[in-house]
Amino acid sequence: MAKLYFYYSSMNAGKSTALLQSSYNYRERGMNTLVLAPEFDDRFGVGKVTSRIGIEAEATAFRPADDLLKVVEVYCENNDLHCVLIDEAQFLTKEQVFQLGEVTDKLNIPVLAYGLRTDFQGEPFEGSKYLLAWSDNLKELKAICHCGAKATMVVRFDESGNTIREGSQIEIGGNDRYVSMCRKHFKEKFYG
Repeated sequence: MAKLYFYYSSMNAGKSTALLQSSYNYRERGMNTLVLAPEFDDRFGVGKVTSRIGIEAEATAFRPADDLLKVVEVYCENNDLHCVLIDEAQFLTKEQVFQLGEVTDKLNIPVLAYGLRTDFQGEPFEGSKYLLAWSDNLKELKAICHCGAKATMVVRFDESGNTIREGSQIEIGGNDRYVSMCRKHFKEKFYG
């Protein structure tokens, strides 16, 4: 029986690398994967999953209004499908997480979702909240704080290196805007 998996962490834990490796493992064995990525994350081009270590793959871009069960069903009309992989899964909507559960339950196709657990204010993303609640299997990928402790939080900085405490939950960026930290150092930066 297929399962819905959620691989979560702070930034810089290798989520995209792990996704690309999983897809490669399936394809190496002659199996088809469908890689999905949010359309608005266009840092490396729309419809791409890119890892910080320099590997990348094409992806099918999705929007918040897209029905991901239908996207998978359409793909399956012309292809055998062995696994669905989602990059930046924190940006899924509640409805899309439900739809991914339907992919596993009705279509018997495993879904591997990779994303952040919390935003720069320590609040859960909608997609992450429902993946944590509804996934069959949860797996934390570990990142390291500058102090050597496990990083579980993310701090957003402005161009001058000042901590940002307010603003839109979603602002696409990388190491230029965000730093992963342990809870202790997150609290010092965010509340100190």
